[in-house]
Amino acid sequence: MALQMLLFRMLVLVMCSVNAIANDSYNDLGFPKVPFLKRFDLEVLKINIVAGTVLVNYSMFSSCTNVTNSKKNLKLEKSPFAFSANKNSFVAMGCDNYASMWSSFDESISYVKYIGVSASLGVLFLISGGRWSYKAIKKRMRIKRKEKFFKQNGGLLLEQQLSTNNKDNVEYTKLFNSKELEKATDRFSVDRIIGHGGQGTVYKGMLADGRIVAIKKSNIIDEEKLQEFINEVVILSQINHRNVVKPLGCCLETEVPLLVYEFIPNGTLAQYLNGQNEEFPPTWDMRLRIAIEAAGALFYLHSAAFSPIYHRDIKSTNILLDDKYRAKVADFRILRSIAIDQTHLSTLVHGNFGYVDPEHFWSGQFTDNSDVYSFGVVLVELLTGEKAISSLRTRDIKSLAAFFVSSMEGNNLFDILDNRVLKEAEKEKIIAVVNLAKRCLNLNGKERPSMREVARELEANQMSPKVSNLQEKYGEIEDVGTKISKKYDVVSISTTSGMDGILATSSLDSQPLLVSS
Repeated sequence: MALQMLLFRMLVLVMCSVNAIANDSYNDLGFPKVPFLKRFDLEVLKINIVAGTVLVNYSMFSSCTNVTNSKKNLKLEKSPFAFSANKNSFVAMGCDNYASMWSSFDESISYVKYIGVSASLGVLFLISGGRWSYKAIKKRMRIKRKEKFFKQNGGLLLEQQLSTNNKDNVEYTKLFNSKELEKATDRFSVDRIIGHGGQGTVYKGMLADGRIVAIKKSNIIDEEKLQEFINEVVILSQINHRNVVKPLGCCLETEVPLLVYEFIPNGTLAQYLNGQNEEFPPTWDMRLRIAIEAAGALFYLHSAAFSPIYHRDIKSTNILLDDKYRAKVADFRILRSIAIDQTHLSTLVHGNFGYVDPEHFWSGQFTDNSDVYSFGVVLVELLTGEKAISSLRTRDIKSLAAFFVSSMEGNNLFDILDNRVLKEAEKEKIIAVVNLAKRCLNLNGKERPSMREVARELEANQMSPKVSNLQEKYGEIEDVGTKISKKYDVVSISTTSGMDGILATSSLDSQPLLVSS
């Protein structure tokens, strides 16, 4: 039998809601109007309201032959109908046609499932909405807390101070927000701690622009000292010297203020003198250069045009070394003047045990000469490589200053000098620095040189091949005498007196850069 093309209609009985046929669901193209399922564009042939069924017209082409096993499949997997053996009828018209139906869909979807899905979506919406509301409330509380801390830490006062000063001050001072500093330090991770003391902690961090910084986090502060703190921040913001660690700004949005400084990578002078650095050993020239740079920084602070600044805690651990081993005067004892738990000590003594000026110890008054005394101890450290305080010295002399004076008295000073200094430096230059250190350590502050004189003499020592002019002015190593040596011992040696205990605890938490009164 030859192939014949036959047109037939497949009638599909579909379970469908009668409401699916809208009032305007008619085909109006000039032909007689017939009802259509609007959504699926299928002609409605019969509606049985009682049975709840709709008979629709689904047309297709197929071929019919007398060859067995020849068939045309119609797959309705993506159609809106789900066929089943007991709810749908399939009629095929043509020559010996037969129909086979299959589907991977469920036969029906119960209202229970719809209710379950709707309930699940509702619960999910409530959870999501509640979580969003919680985050929004928490964010607002965090913002309010930051605003509270900002006012509490004197933020409004600082903004007022900066606005009334010249524009240069604004450039030097930046108010960091707490979020960027938290990010810079991995939320102040313990792994980022590079320094810790009784007054606070120092963290190493990296800002968003890639700069490495040191962030100082102080302990709880006294609100009565906020004015002093704000004045200090404003004055420190004006510091601009290559040998002073540069303040970059502060953050007042946290419970306690955070100060941000440039990060100095090569540690402290104390570590440099007592460590093993084969690449950059502490040669005589290196020691002399560091002394000149530190002296120049102190001279700058003491003679600053805007307002003289006394450091109050000069020591080898507060002289840092940058990537080229240049000296940077710093102060990592945080906000000494505004700490609640140590305020009563700040009126008693400023400085670190082994570096404290005896005159300041006796009178309680701190002057620029007190910084000169402390710098004299640093000079002795550079000459000897010894620590300011050591239990390895004689029983009665623990401080380096007293040990230095005692050695001068016994005319055996060269026995305590560092071997590298003795090998590399000329004797005349050593004597000149020794005499300068001795003058800095004079018990009478008025007889000490100013930091300007100290810086100039050190520079002259470095530039001149011989220092005969300095020798003529100050002579050979002078005999200081037993009386002075004993006075040094009274101030810095006794380990049994009550005052020594005060020094040992209070001086470790020392004053930062402060304005002179």
